[in-house]
Amino acid sequence: MAKVSLRPLDDRVVVKPSEAEETTAGGIVLPDSAREKPQRGTVIAVGPGKLLDSGNRGELSVKIGDVVIYGRYGGSEVE
Repeated sequence: MAKVSLRPLDDRVVVKPSEAEETTAGGIVLPDSAREKPQRGTVIAVGPGKLLDSGNRGELSVKIGDVVIYGRYGGSEVE
């Protein structure tokens, strides 16, 4: 896996979306305009965790390499 130059802050993560399906279950080839935005991806970077009132950092439940599912309109796209 390539080294990522992004360094998320606090409890944020960077996810590389999975490729969108090119064909349907029935074998119909979908054009780019008809493909749905993927909602599954692989975690490629994680922040250090949320800063708690105690001054400690909360541990994240995901790590680099985990496959995650996220909301359709969740997050921000970066290139």
